[in-house]
Amino acid sequence: MIIERNASITPTLFGMPPHLQEHPMIQNTNQGFDLVIVGGGIGGIICLKYARDAGLNALLLERGDRIGGLWRDLPAWQDIQFRKEDWTLGNLPLAGEDQPNILSNIEAWVERFDLSPYIRLNESVTSARPSENGWRLTTDTATHDAKWLIAATGGHNRPVVPQVERADSSMTEYHSSALRDPEQLRDRRVTVVGGGASAYDLLDLCFEHGARSVAWIYRSTKWMRPTRRVKHLGIDMRVLARYQMLCLPATMVHRLTNKDLRARYAKAGLNEILPAGDFDIRRDQLIPGRPGMLTHFSRIERHQGEVRSLHGKTVELSNGETLETDLLLWGTGYGVDFGFLGLEALNKAKNLNEISSRCYSRFLCADAPNLFLLAPGVLDTNTSTPWAYAHVAKSIMSHIGGRPVFVKAPSDALTNHFDLIKLLAPQDRRNYPFAIWYLKYLWLAMCHPWKRAMPIP
Repeated sequence: MIIERNASITPTLFGMPPHLQEHPMIQNTNQGFDLVIVGGGIGGIICLKYARDAGLNALLLERGDRIGGLWRDLPAWQDIQFRKEDWTLGNLPLAGEDQPNILSNIEAWVERFDLSPYIRLNESVTSARPSENGWRLTTDTATHDAKWLIAATGGHNRPVVPQVERADSSMTEYHSSALRDPEQLRDRRVTVVGGGASAYDLLDLCFEHGARSVAWIYRSTKWMRPTRRVKHLGIDMRVLARYQMLCLPATMVHRLTNKDLRARYAKAGLNEILPAGDFDIRRDQLIPGRPGMLTHFSRIERHQGEVRSLHGKTVELSNGETLETDLLLWGTGYGVDFGFLGLEALNKAKNLNEISSRCYSRFLCADAPNLFLLAPGVLDTNTSTPWAYAHVAKSIMSHIGGRPVFVKAPSDALTNHFDLIKLLAPQDRRNYPFAIWYLKYLWLAMCHPWKRAMPIP
């Protein structure tokens, strides 16, 4: 497997271009902080913005030499699942849905809100443990004490590749996060492994870049919304927002969505890859369909099963089938690693939802004091991640300020999009004044222009 950073990027002070380097790095080693945020992706940066707004003495620690989190390491062809107008907030610039533009948007948050003095790069947190005053964090070079801790290391911070037997394998292998140049697919026999969003992306790339043949191995498939439209237009989350603010029951949304999805699968000739069981918006993320994959579906050699071994250029499946390939692409997604927290319950969790279901109101960890887990309650749900992070971050600062917000018992149902506001508002009256908040978000759901980004909360 090949997973590497883009070595062509030259590190700069704070990991940002010269116009973002106006402040000297703070020197607060061993100083007690109100809040330490671990992780410099979009979630961590947004939390830092709201911490500063709340007047907290806050510090963000990022293990890399530049901010951006996962988006810093992803190849340029990687993109988001929805429109750019649903990713960005306010008038922060975003020119497109692909990796370079998403990364520029994250950097824009740092520049716009003057956050660079409160960011430390190249500080990998090796351990974080509860202490008498809150938390003590140890990095490669320092220790930091804080009353509160936000783990914003993401939910997709560990590429997953199944452990299989390899015997003199001569095929090239890439995880989807490490395929830098899709032109490597041209005129080659390509095999894609996986049944979710990453695999769907890779299948699309195979046809876009002229693979000679395409084989697909999957154990099971995740629901998508088949469409011939551009991927980013395949899902309109603002329709979901309207349903939620009009208080349609989840069971009704469930029925309407399933009727639509099954009709689309049938029309596109995809019934052979229908996921097992109904789509349930309380449990499943809806993935936009990939038009290239759908257009060329009949050309995909499909194998339901698991990879058992690799030898030479032969892939052997668990059912004994074999196929020849030049290039093996692992679209097997990501895992989450909260090992630095030393919490056994989190380390045993199989997915993000299992972690989130151990948190009060989806974000306040039940297994340790004064700890927020940011990504599990947002990623793999049906929402815009920056939009959700901003609302959660604002309420986290209220909670830290002494107004208990995150008090609802842990639950294993997803909190999707505007339902997140309904979760936070009853307890966070500072940010959601009684009755007024509902009218505000009802207007946003029903009347906010489709081509404009949502306002910054």
